[in-house]
Amino acid sequence: MRYADGGGLTAERRAAREGIRLEAGQRFARGDRTSDIAKDLRVSERSVEQWRRNWREGGMEGLKSRGPANLPKLSDERFALLERELAKGPAAHGWEDQRWTLERVAT
Repeated sequence: MRYADGGGLTAERRAAREGIRLEAGQRFARGDRTSDIAKDLRVSERSVEQWRRNWREGGMEGLKSRGPANLPKLSDERFALLERELAKGPAAHGWEDQRWTLERVAT
């Protein structure tokens, strides 16, 4: 399945995660402990530590989402073409059976 925005999360999920980071930022300003924040927000302490570094360096702005992590490797047009070709099945592309494998798709 391809993600809607070409990254690992939809815009809605990125916004939700940003909200969690911003909540953590408010707690950094209050002086809350990393372990307490992690427990309450149900995230790892390592994530909270990274967010705290970002907050120290950039304030609340440093906790905001920067958009999708990766750009898609295929354009929308190429991806549509790939979907059409995959829908034809492996036999239409010379394979003996109707089983797609990563190697076959790459070929």
